Amino acid sequence: MKMFNRIALMLLVLVSCVGCDQATKQLVRARLPESVAYSYFGDVFRLQHMQNHGAFLSLGDTLSGPARFAVFTLAVGIALAAMVTYLVRKRDLAAVDVIAFSLIAGGGVGNLIDRILYAGGVTDFLNLGIGPVRTGVFNVADIAIMLGAGMLLVRGLRAARPMA
Repeated sequence: MKMFNRIALMLLVLVSCVGCDQATKQLVRARLPESVAYSYFGDVFRLQHMQNHGAFLSLGDTLSGPARFAVFTLAVGIALAAMVTYLVRKRDLAAVDVIAFSLIAGGGVGNLIDRILYAGGVTDFLNLGIGPVRTGVFNVADIAIMLGAGMLLVRGLRAARPMA
């Protein structure tokens, strides 16, 4: 993929992810009181404003403030910068790889913005489940990260499959 096309595709996905993520989080912060759950479709879908100071499923939220800053802001910021640098410099990436890595980076940037602007917390508000089986509370950035990771996983599994 040519450098201009790769960077244009990367920027399109990154800006779209960060824009959608930040717009939905701003709406949630403005309209939904914290910790109040609104249930829809027989409680399959919930809107629930939460501030998450940890990572996925609040892992690491009990770390000290400086440790959370080092891990979730500094280390993640460095990893995101490395990922974007990889996307810009790696010449032989297929479009699907650019999209997948850009989704991961876009989601990471969306959550990093929250950590920087909101005292280390990330605004989460989506929850899915049936009965007692529920996901953790998540956001649009988390969806982008998981979608990108899923794309890379499927691509890797297909590449590892022996030719018949």
